[in-house]
Amino acid sequence: MQKGVVVFVICLCVLLAVTFAGCTSQQEKNVYDQSSMADLEAYVQDAAGYVQTVGVEAALEEFDAKDGRFTQGDWYIYAYDYSGILRAHPYERDVVGTCRGNWTDVRGLPVIRIAQETAANGGGYIAYLYPAPTGGIINESAGETYEPKIGYAYPAGADLWVGSGMYFGDLTVEGEGACPAAVSGMISLVEAGAGYAQAEGTDAALAAIGNASGQFVDADGHHLYAYDYNGTLLAHPYLGDRVGDNLMDRKGPFGMENIRALTETAADGGGFVVFVWPNPDNGNLDELKIGYVLPVNDEWWLGSGTYLSEITGEDSALFVR
Repeated sequence: MQKGVVVFVICLCVLLAVTFAGCTSQQEKNVYDQSSMADLEAYVQDAAGYVQTVGVEAALEEFDAKDGRFTQGDWYIYAYDYSGILRAHPYERDVVGTCRGNWTDVRGLPVIRIAQETAANGGGYIAYLYPAPTGGIINESAGETYEPKIGYAYPAGADLWVGSGMYFGDLTVEGEGACPAAVSGMISLVEAGAGYAQAEGTDAALAAIGNASGQFVDADGHHLYAYDYNGTLLAHPYLGDRVGDNLMDRKGPFGMENIRALTETAADGGGFVVFVWPNPDNGNLDELKIGYVLPVNDEWWLGSGTYLSEITGEDSALFVR
């Protein structure tokens, strides 16, 4: 009888311990504002801290879980090692354990390489295109579903880094609405340029685009540029000496053919492209740029862009921190 009482007490203690641990876990689960870049940064850094607290394997198991503490609505943590191996992802379990170091978004941006280098240099914001999860599944082959994201990558140990991101549609910056003001202004400039070209004709539009003090250079320095579908620069307010040059094969520091990606996007009807380009306001250091392009007709297209630093408010020069 006494032995039975002892067993009962032990079982009761175990049950209470498990229950208490579960409650503690729920109490400790942080809630983040999913419209805030500051919260995105804190979220990823918290995940990195979690790795240090519970160890790599336990943390990866938690990151992998669709109902885990770090999978909250549209936010989730992915983890990579520095050889490009995906170590955890709650919505892409089928590719966990594979090398994705050369994976690019739908327009050719080598996202994993850029994020990995960013994490290796202390962490920071990135930008890229990515499809949203639908029904708990991410379909990377559905090119039409890709949307621009702001991401954050951060080191989580000697051979691990973690990251996450938020779509522009979820982002609110200083009350400006769901799309960053710099991006909204840039899109409006492109739409105005396309409308002007349709109304006034090609010659007038190219002259206006090439005018550094004209109507298509705004107060924030955003400007239009124009190319034909062969990759020949037709007009640019600051690169007049390159007009007539074919830049189709121009490559960024990670090998992305930027003008080709922009041209193909315009040929597909227009949209966003994220690419790397020197920022003249920051010593011409390379920086991620969110571009937007539209076709004018079947002969030429136009576009503009905004640098990542205009959205984050931080120095976003790649790997110079």
